[in-house]
Amino acid sequence: MNGPASTSVTPAPRPPAPASDDGHHGFEMPRLPELLRHALPRFVEGVIAPVAVFYAALVVLGLTGALVTAVAWVYGGIAWRYFRGHPVTGMLLLAAVGVTVRAGLAAVTGSAVVYFLQPTLGTLLVGMGFLASVPLRRPLAQKIATDMVPFPEAFLRHERVRRFFLRISLLWSMVLFTNVSISLWMLFHQSIGTYLWLRTSLVAGVGAIGLAVSVWGFKRCLRHIDREVTAQA
Repeated sequence: MNGPASTSVTPAPRPPAPASDDGHHGFEMPRLPELLRHALPRFVEGVIAPVAVFYAALVVLGLTGALVTAVAWVYGGIAWRYFRGHPVTGMLLLAAVGVTVRAGLAAVTGSAVVYFLQPTLGTLLVGMGFLASVPLRRPLAQKIATDMVPFPEAFLRHERVRRFFLRISLLWSMVLFTNVSISLWMLFHQSIGTYLWLRTSLVAGVGAIGLAVSVWGFKRCLRHIDREVTAQA
C-alpha cells in the first residue's frame, strides 16, 4: 500500500539482441500501449485495490476490522494464485509477512498511523540506498536493472550507459524522498481517509514522472550509442 519502494526504476527493454562483431548490442523498447497493458493491472491489484479494501473496512468495521481485512486480503491473494496455478514469489510471501507484522503492531498500539509509518520508513531507507550508490560509483539502478534484464557486459561498460544509471539512481532517490515527505506530512496532518486517497494519487503521479524520465533517458542513451556505432562503421 505504500508503493514505490518496490517500483521498477528503470525501463524494461526486451531481451537484447546477440552482440555483433563490432560489440554493438541492439535493444528494442516496448511501445507505450504494451507497457500500459502490462503495468495497469498490476497497479490496480497492488495499489488501488488494497487501499479501497482497507478504507471500506475501516469505515464499516473500524480499525481492528480494517487490519484483519488487510491481512486477509493479502493471504487471500496468495491462496488465489496458488489454486489457479500461478507462481507465488518469495517477494509476495515476504510482503505478506510484513503486512502481518504491521497489522499486529498497529492493533497493539491502537493506531493506524503505526500501520502506515513502517513502510514509509522502509521507503526512506531505499531512497538513501539509491543516493549512497551514486558517489560510490555503484549505481543501485544498474543493479536492479541487471537483475531483471540480461544486459551484455560490453553494453554496461559503455561510459554513457554508466552515466545514465548514475543519474537514474540519483533521480529515484529524489522520487523516493518526495514519496516519504508527502507520506509523512499527510500521515501526521490529515485524516486516514485523506491520506489513503490523496497520498496514493500524489505518490503515483510522482512515480509516473520518474518512470517517464527513466524511459526517455534510456531511449536517449540508446540513440547516442547507435549514432556512435554508425559513425565508427
